Amino acid sequence: MESLKSSFLQSFPLNTLNPHQKTRKPNKPPPPKILCCLKPDPWSLSSGNPKNLDKPKPKSKNPKNPLPDDNARRIIKGKATYLSVLRRNQGSRAQTPKWIKRTPEQMVQYLEDDRNGHLYGRHVVAAIKRVRSTSGLREGEYDMREVMCSFVTKLSFREMCVVLKEQKSWRQVRDFFAWMKLQLSYRPSVIAYTIVLRAYGQVGKIKLAEETFLEMLEAGCEPDEVACGTMLCSYARWGRHKAMLSFYSAVQERNILPSIPVFNFMLSSLQKKSLHKDVIYLWKNMVELGVGPNHFTYTVVISSLVKAGMADEAYKTFHEMKNLGFVPEESTYSLLISLSSKNGEKDKALNLYEDMRAHGLVPSNFTCASLLALYYRTADYAKACSLFTEMEKYGVIADEVIYGLLIRIYGKLGFYEDALRTYSEIERSGRLSDEKTYATMAQVHLSFRNFEKALDVMEQMKRNNISFSRFSCIVLLQCYVVKSDLAGAENAYQALSETGLPDATSCKDMLNLYLRLGLPEKAKAFVDEIRKDGIEFDEELFLTAVKVYCKAGMLREVEQFIEEVTVMEAFKNVPFVQAFFTVMNGSTGNENWFVTSDQSGAVAVELMLTLCLASRNEIKTMKEKIKLMLQTRIGESVANRMISNFAKEGDMLTTVYLYELLMKLGCEIEDSARACAISMYGKQKKLKRAKEVFMAVEGSATDRKVLYSSMIDAYVMCGREQDAYLFYKEETTKGHDFGAVSISKLVKALTSCGKYREAEEVISNSFHENLELDTVAYNTCIKAMLEAGKLRSAISIYERMISLKIPPSIQTYNTMISVYGRGRNLEKVVEMFNMAQGMGLALDEKTYTNMICHYGKAGKVNEASALFSKMQREGIKPGQMSYNVLINVYAADGLYHEAEKLLLSMRMNDTSPDSLTYLAVIRAYAKGSKYSEAEKVIDTMQKGAISPSCAHFNLVLSGYTKSGLMGEADRVYQKIFSVGLNPNLESKSIMLRGYLDLGHVKEGIDFFERECRFISPDRFILSAAVHLYRSAKMDLEAEKILNSMNDLGVLFLNNLEVGSRTKTI
Repeated sequence: MESLKSSFLQSFPLNTLNPHQKTRKPNKPPPPKILCCLKPDPWSLSSGNPKNLDKPKPKSKNPKNPLPDDNARRIIKGKATYLSVLRRNQGSRAQTPKWIKRTPEQMVQYLEDDRNGHLYGRHVVAAIKRVRSTSGLREGEYDMREVMCSFVTKLSFREMCVVLKEQKSWRQVRDFFAWMKLQLSYRPSVIAYTIVLRAYGQVGKIKLAEETFLEMLEAGCEPDEVACGTMLCSYARWGRHKAMLSFYSAVQERNILPSIPVFNFMLSSLQKKSLHKDVIYLWKNMVELGVGPNHFTYTVVISSLVKAGMADEAYKTFHEMKNLGFVPEESTYSLLISLSSKNGEKDKALNLYEDMRAHGLVPSNFTCASLLALYYRTADYAKACSLFTEMEKYGVIADEVIYGLLIRIYGKLGFYEDALRTYSEIERSGRLSDEKTYATMAQVHLSFRNFEKALDVMEQMKRNNISFSRFSCIVLLQCYVVKSDLAGAENAYQALSETGLPDATSCKDMLNLYLRLGLPEKAKAFVDEIRKDGIEFDEELFLTAVKVYCKAGMLREVEQFIEEVTVMEAFKNVPFVQAFFTVMNGSTGNENWFVTSDQSGAVAVELMLTLCLASRNEIKTMKEKIKLMLQTRIGESVANRMISNFAKEGDMLTTVYLYELLMKLGCEIEDSARACAISMYGKQKKLKRAKEVFMAVEGSATDRKVLYSSMIDAYVMCGREQDAYLFYKEETTKGHDFGAVSISKLVKALTSCGKYREAEEVISNSFHENLELDTVAYNTCIKAMLEAGKLRSAISIYERMISLKIPPSIQTYNTMISVYGRGRNLEKVVEMFNMAQGMGLALDEKTYTNMICHYGKAGKVNEASALFSKMQREGIKPGQMSYNVLINVYAADGLYHEAEKLLLSMRMNDTSPDSLTYLAVIRAYAKGSKYSEAEKVIDTMQKGAISPSCAHFNLVLSGYTKSGLMGEADRVYQKIFSVGLNPNLESKSIMLRGYLDLGHVKEGIDFFERECRFISPDRFILSAAVHLYRSAKMDLEAEKILNSMNDLGVLFLNNLEVGSRTKTI
């Protein structure tokens, strides 16, 4: 390229021309004249150029020389008219010839050349075909001089250029051009070289093109704008941008101005490779040279200006484009709208959109997505919804990005069901492929505390082989943190670390998880790790890290950490850092400073107290420092709050120590702190101490309800539910209000220990006193009556709840479904379920399972199965309990095929079957009289390391005995021993019933004497033995058993009959 540029500049020096000599303009070839149509018409005589171009044309419009054919003039006029119409219809680029006048001699020659209806003469067409015929031969298999030997001296220079232009292969162009230069009629011309340059440029033979261009210069041909433009377009086409710009610089120095299409070609090529700086440079050069840009130029330049971050220049160019009368394309508007949206220029973005709509342009998906993102960031959700409606109106099909934004907007608005529906629509349409959509839906689930569904979405993403980005790893980590799944969270954090240094928020989430799970050692190690990795701390992460060190009593690490942070620029003006530094150095006496330091001072004192309490037994000075801080007003307030915090964390020793220290120092203690102390004493089984705390404040308490709640807790934790009830009676007699929380706790405690009468009395008294109970309290009361078997009372409590307009929760409806289900009122059960749906409550697995169970009890197998499928469609993953319930429903009707399919589905969904699952499957086979298959299920259990119980074998035993297969039954009975079990009373009863009903007297007596002699007295077994002995005429033995039954008070069953089933058969 450098040699080309050098030759280009030096071959014809600009300053060597004689100033007095008239500058000769380069010979420009005349515009090509296409002299006939490509397809001849049936009445055409001729179209083409005269052979002798130098011959003068006729002087007059109507030459007097007669045509050789008297009818020729009519044909010529008709042909001219036809071609004129054809040009108008096809536009300016129509390949139709302009009609010319010919002398009679020219016409005769034209006819002799057989050019009638052809673009070129016969010999030219033959030459074109001859050269093209070599395209099938390999390099070196032909010699162009031999191929074209018959055309020597027959082709003019112009005709040789035509043959050259009509070649399709660059090799034929190269070889013919070499032959062409050997002909006598050849003269060096920029036209021929341009044709060759174009042929090379089209196939990417840039080196050959450069060599040809140099040859042209050496031949003395002055390159024009067409030749230079051809070279520039070749460079642009094949991405040789460095060479292109270098060549363009040489063109500029020669004062050659490329055409606007060439500029557009270069601009477009540069932009495709994201070379926006070069696009802008070329654009500015165009403006300086005064080249008039067209619509395409503006479109490309504005796009590059936007992508290069030159917003002001982009807007300026956009307005310039409009002022020149060009209507911008939708893509141009879209880029500027997106730019305005990202810059937060809402008004500018909306004005651009309105201007676009005024021109009748339909917005694209990208434009709509930019506007939706803008509306989301500015919380203008109403306009976002209206834009989506407008998209539907104009037929703009929403893509996955737009649906993802809608999901995010629905999540912000709290429209959980709408977000779920939108996500389902994307999934059904098969357009779910973007990881951001999955992550967004998972975030919506998390915002509604539904971490299981959030994890299901992320698992679905993994199953679909969609790679996790940094954003997805962060969302996955949040899911595991909310779920408190430590292993999952650590794996997600590791995956996040592989994408780069984790962000401060993710680190904070991990630390809080360790603290929540009570893993201080892991928390300390994690803080050390992120400090070592150089994670950039924000204020929240720093606060959490200091909290970890303080809880562990690591004074030295805290001091070192504070020293590191205080020198950091980002933390110099952070109030908390200054406050903690002040407290750590013992300057807690200046309380006015803490008052003006917002909440930072209180947090600093709290953390310092935490550090001192954690290290009070190791560092002697810490106890004194605690006392100093507690004697300040801010320390006293913080300590009261810390007592509650320690109690929630279950730190009994610290809670009690801090409470007693406050008492000792005579500090003011809040009722909430006293309540926590009472609860802690209850956990320590120190009921007497708890009573003392309560009695000390009973007369002066401002919040009695919290104290009552704690006392109930203390009594219950000490196993003194009756005393809790008596405490309630005593306090209510004094006219004190226990509050909803205390009532709920007391009722639950009394119900749990079976004191239903007392629980009912508490409920009745609360209603009689018109206490304001909340939803949780009503739920507890309804459940208490359900467990007591008082269904009418439960219904009455629910009706009272509704009449008082207390909002029911999903737990309310779950309990009421159980209440009506126990009363066999399926209609009301369905009504409760539908009400829960109508209220817009998120139905959980428990609700669905409860409904499936009651459908099964009512024999509605199809309804139960349909509801199970609906639960799965709603995105609720069935658990072990749900599968077991539905398998039991199938088992009740003997639908073993369905039970087996459900067992298979259970395994495929990574839900492990348990002993109850297999018991239900065995029941299904036994009900369907498939006893051998039922027995195989027991073998499958054993292979899965699940030990069968007697209940599993008893179902198989019962099936065999009912079928009269006592031999098989005895074999299964013996199998019970082989698995390490002893047959239970039911096993023996089943076997004895079989022998009795089938009339196998001898075998029955043998079984009784062998298996049933030393078991606890059972009415059926002893009665059956009496009947068997009597049937065998062994009256003495029968009489002994009867006397034994009388002595034990066991009633004899007279209705048993030996061989009852044999008689039936």
